[in-house]
Amino acid sequence: MTLLKVEAIQTYIEQYHILQGVSFEVRVGEVTVLLGRNGAGKTTTLRSIMGLTPVREGKIFYKDQEIQTWPTHQISNIGIGYVPEDQGIFGALTVEENMKVAIKNKDERTMERLEWVLDLFPDLKKFWKKQGGNLSGGQKQMLAIARAYINDNNLLLIDEPSKGLAPIVVEKVMDSIQQMKEQTTVVLVEQNFIMASAIGDRFYIIDDGRTVHSGLMKELKEDEQLKKQYLGIA
Repeated sequence: MTLLKVEAIQTYIEQYHILQGVSFEVRVGEVTVLLGRNGAGKTTTLRSIMGLTPVREGKIFYKDQEIQTWPTHQISNIGIGYVPEDQGIFGALTVEENMKVAIKNKDERTMERLEWVLDLFPDLKKFWKKQGGNLSGGQKQMLAIARAYINDNNLLLIDEPSKGLAPIVVEKVMDSIQQMKEQTTVVLVEQNFIMASAIGDRFYIIDDGRTVHSGLMKELKEDEQLKKQYLGIA
């Protein structure tokens, strides 16, 4: 079942034509990975889905609803969570306060999700009263993912979760996304191909603002020519 469908979207940032025809589909219960070199348009694609960078042409469907003209808060309210590349946490607020700000409905289901995510990320429980700005890079990433997961989102958009993290922390983030996959659907932008290939089910390669290749991740692992051509992996 298709949860999200992006059809030939075109997006500008000021006068620059960044996305020139990005298309992909996201199936329920899978991790769909957007791959490509730096500057290919992957982050802009996620921002376009969230309404942060408006789409000029093309369409975006979520659960068969056309959403590309909706404001960001409305998109967030229909069950799409977003973890930006810069994490987007409040440095002056404690971990507890960051989580409280993120919670939309303080119901039993949300409290169960909070308990689950604190078990998944014990560092957040340990530093519950610590300011977000004083956390390590890995802890900030855990907090950013937890904030997006805490609400009953059917889809999580996660941008570069391994960026700048130590290998041991990357493994923890990988494990967390694999566990979340059992509860929600994920679109992942990730430069770390080892991580992306380990947790991804399907891939789409974006090059110069266009979707140029797609398929099953297990097939891409074996395609040395494709990896070298578009990802610079020898």
